[in-house]
Amino acid sequence: MPELAEVEYFRKRWDPGLGGVITGLQLHAQKRIFRETDVRALKRRLVRQKLLHSEARGKQMLLQFGDGNWLGIHLGMSGQLRLESAGFCAGKHDHLVLEQEERALVLRDARQFGRVRFHHGAEAPEWWQVSSPEINSKPWTKAALTKFLQRHARAPIKAVLLLQSGFPGIGNWMADEILWRAHLAPRTPAGKITAKKIAALWRSTRFVARAALETIGHDSTDPPRTWLLHERWKAGGTCPRHETVLARATIGGRTTAWCPQCQK
Repeated sequence: MPELAEVEYFRKRWDPGLGGVITGLQLHAQKRIFRETDVRALKRRLVRQKLLHSEARGKQMLLQFGDGNWLGIHLGMSGQLRLESAGFCAGKHDHLVLEQEERALVLRDARQFGRVRFHHGAEAPEWWQVSSPEINSKPWTKAALTKFLQRHARAPIKAVLLLQSGFPGIGNWMADEILWRAHLAPRTPAGKITAKKIAALWRSTRFVARAALETIGHDSTDPPRTWLLHERWKAGGTCPRHETVLARATIGGRTTAWCPQCQK
């Protein structure tokens, strides 16, 4: 599933289309990726408009077009953005194609857990404006983190890290990486974490988010081999610190890997 850094990487793949005019659209209007979207308005209003700007926030991205038109994209579990040459014809899983004179901007989502939203108005849509503060922003403070953990005091910290209302853009592998760096066991109830450990969690979350954006988010380059990421997928994977075999379990509905020695 695309997480914060992967979403930023895919967002930038459409950057060559910035400033270009949309000359046509291809879309599979009946697919669930367009649920609750006014597809007829999308088709009518986007054609002949310039793509002006795009940004990512958490697991979502927002694209601004001329004449007050906005397109929101959530990549879900399998969504990807890519470029194709002009004249491209949409395939089975290419649910949205924005045609430009020199290229085609393609959204592919084989499993359709993603979502496309359309908004027409002078300002960005309300659902974008009220989203949670980004992890590396000033409002995402240790005090704010502490309050969020208290609101979910009984839940295991691994499950809490996956809540987008508090940790926007954090998904399964990033959550495991953060907990490993903070020396926190994934089953620890959020309300039982000490102030010292909350500070460690805050630092680890910001570090992982920032470093992932600088590598994966930049050009899809893997982080250094010292990251847990490279071992958590392996059968018999070991802790990068001292080669203890990683423990595994399903926590918060997601497969979780941790080091029994580092995260007691």
